[in-house]
Amino acid sequence: MHPLTRPTRFPRSSRYDPEWVIRLDMGPHPLWQLEDLLPDLGLCAGDRVLDLGCGRGATAVFLAQEAGVAVTAFDRWVEEGELRAAVDAAGLTGQVRVAVGDVRQLPFCDAEFDAVVSVDAFEYFGTDVHLLPALLRVLKPGGRLAMSTPALKIDPYVQAPPAQVSALVGWEAAAWHAPDWWRTHWELTGLVDGVRARMQPGSRDDWLLWAQVTGAVADDPLLRMLTSVGADDVGFALVSARKV
Repeated sequence: MHPLTRPTRFPRSSRYDPEWVIRLDMGPHPLWQLEDLLPDLGLCAGDRVLDLGCGRGATAVFLAQEAGVAVTAFDRWVEEGELRAAVDAAGLTGQVRVAVGDVRQLPFCDAEFDAVVSVDAFEYFGTDVHLLPALLRVLKPGGRLAMSTPALKIDPYVQAPPAQVSALVGWEAAAWHAPDWWRTHWELTGLVDGVRARMQPGSRDDWLLWAQVTGAVADDPLLRMLTSVGADDVGFALVSARKV
């Protein structure tokens, strides 16, 4: 069995070819993060879902196939043709549309989506206090928002990040906020309720396994970081809420 096939922990993700996920690699196994976020989204077949910062398309394919939803795969860094090719190869041409642009200028109508999901991307834009209100414009009232993002157990605004984290990502460690920071950040807007924020259980070890399987060498800075901190000190925050 491939080491990235984990039917007990991630039964849905394990149905997908690990080599396919690796080919679409833009960070630690995105389907593992998304599988743990799915219950928070409460998706129904036919819902319209914005996959924000979708990378090369693995999460969009997963959402379409696992939840039976209509997905808009949106990213800034991946060319539209590359993303379209991944969607078409999965046989989802009519179920997943592709768009490229900046999250700060979303080219979508008001209340266009039933749900918005973002996997391992929110750290690049979501710390801006202006971002959440702008994002919620395209989400219908009562719609769900859920995201995963790299996180530290102790917020970097409370205690300096571990040295190996700073060595790996430099100033970007300031965006690796603890779950409680994200809860406060969203609740202060008054635009969402039912905010749930927690560390994904075992996500440091998940990240470490991903790095080892995808070819990180012994002195790789990522491996040094992941093995230098405690299992609960770094990982992924899972955050979700409902638009008021």
